[in-house]
Amino acid sequence: MARVLFTGFEPFGGAAVNPSWTAASLAAAEPPPGVRAEAVLLPCVFGDSLTALRAAVRRTEPDLVLCVGQAGGRPDVTLERIAVNLDDASIADNSGGRPVDEPVVPGGPAAYFSGLPVKACVAAVRAAGLPASVSQTAGTFVCNHVFYGLMHLIATELPSLRGGFVHIPFDPAQVTDRAQPSLPARCSAEALRLIAATALTRTEDARISEGAVC
Repeated sequence: MARVLFTGFEPFGGAAVNPSWTAASLAAAEPPPGVRAEAVLLPCVFGDSLTALRAAVRRTEPDLVLCVGQAGGRPDVTLERIAVNLDDASIADNSGGRPVDEPVVPGGPAAYFSGLPVKACVAAVRAAGLPASVSQTAGTFVCNHVFYGLMHLIATELPSLRGGFVHIPFDPAQVTDRAQPSLPARCSAEALRLIAATALTRTEDARISEGAVC
C-alpha cells in the first residue's frame, strides 16, 4: 500500500486558521483508494518547519510527500514548479524570525524542480471541476523554505522519495469581510487527493502548455 504524507501549516500573520492544515487533514482522513495517509502540522517558522518535516518523513517513511500552504489572493489550487534557495521574509514568522536574502541551505543549488508531474496533476484537478494551475513561484517565505528543504532532502538523502508543494486559496470563512478569492477547504482537500493519486500513478508529466508570459 502506498504511503502519503500531507503537511499543512499552523496559522500565521495574525490569522485564526490556516486552510492548508484543514485541507491536509481532510485529505489524509479520506485518502485515495489503496493509499495510507497521514497529516502533520508544521510550524510557520524558518528552520523549525524543516526540522518537523524531516522528523515526520523519517517516522512515516512515505512514498510521496505533499506539502501544502496557504496562498491568500490566489483563486485556485496551484502546483508549485520551482523551489528557490532563498529566504527573504516580508513579514516575521511565528517566532519573530525575518531572514533577508539568506539561503535555505548554504551551498545548496539555486533551485530544485518539483518531483510531481505538475501539469498532469493540474489536469486531473480541473477534470474534477475544481480550479487549478501551475505556479512558477512559491514565494520566499516559509512555504518556499519547506518546499526547497523537502527537495534538498530528497536530492541528497532520499532519492526514492517523491515530493512537491501545493498552494491553496483562502477558505471562504477567512474572507467574509473582504473581496478576496476563496475555495472551501473540502474542495482543496479533494484536489489534494487527486494530486496524490495522479503523482502515485505517473512519473512523466503531461506535455501541455502551462507556462507564464511574465
